[in-house]
Amino acid sequence: MNKKRTTIKDIANELNISSAAVSKAMHDDSRISKKTKEAVKRVAEALNYQPNHLASALRKGKSNLVGVIVPRTNSNFFSSVIEQMEDVLNKAGYNIIITQSNESFEKECKNIDTLLFTQVDGIIASMANETVDLSYFEKIKSKGIPLILFDRGENDLNVDYVGINDYDSSHMIIEHLISKGCKRIAHIGGYRRTRIFNNRIRGYVDAINKNNLPLDNNLIIESALTLEDGRREMENLLKLNNKPDAVYVAGDYAALGALQVLNENNIDVPNQMRLVGFGNEPFTSLVSPTISSINQHSKEIGRLTAETFLERVANPEVKQSLNKIIFDAELIVRDSSE
Repeated sequence: MNKKRTTIKDIANELNISSAAVSKAMHDDSRISKKTKEAVKRVAEALNYQPNHLASALRKGKSNLVGVIVPRTNSNFFSSVIEQMEDVLNKAGYNIIITQSNESFEKECKNIDTLLFTQVDGIIASMANETVDLSYFEKIKSKGIPLILFDRGENDLNVDYVGINDYDSSHMIIEHLISKGCKRIAHIGGYRRTRIFNNRIRGYVDAINKNNLPLDNNLIIESALTLEDGRREMENLLKLNNKPDAVYVAGDYAALGALQVLNENNIDVPNQMRLVGFGNEPFTSLVSPTISSINQHSKEIGRLTAETFLERVANPEVKQSLNKIIFDAELIVRDSSE
């Protein structure tokens, strides 16, 4: 049987007082006696009363809730960002609602609709791999709700963005591999339609050209950067007559899959093939050989993204515009490319 939700009216009936008096007691109104406040609290607990935050938000025009959309929560980068974000927002009196798109555009749209229905005071998001149509993010803006993007965003939305310099990250990786004597470097990247992965591919191409190395389109691969993608694409690269001597992978999970295949084929990493990932996931320092990777500054990104939201809320009269906070790339060199 479905149990009827307890309302303020139920508490009022139990105590034979008005609903208004119950509401005032719950909000610690000085006009209500201490005895009545204690009675209201006691009955509310006995009846398992749960406040209706949505109704409260509609009345006040403020919910103190911030919606967060991430592609996935099983990544150290995103979980670290969320942890820092929540810490900053909690101290400012906000709670967060975490949703994940699982890289699906359709699920991302449903998440946005749910958060808007919940009357959140703002939305912080990192876009799904599939997202090309920006209309749902435009819907957030059209309602006057602050929208802050991090890690993955689009300039066309003209909102605040916090991330790292993806283009320079690729340059740094290619320069590092060339310094180790590599001349045929493959890139297992994300999809070009996503701005950050397009920037990583552009950085790779420009660095290859800058160093007068031959650019082979067979060595530029687009994928969803899952562990399985890394395995499959590494297997394909090993089938080439002219194999690469290094592989730069734009995500650590795919880099792990690539490393598994190299180990299974008894290819000496780094002596026969060097490998660099992206994201500095904890496992990169635990596997054998350890994987070189780009540090994405997750803690700083989480903190600054939350602080950027709070600035927007504090200055609602300032129209949102493209305001980029970009961290410099940092390559953590480990055994796989040493």
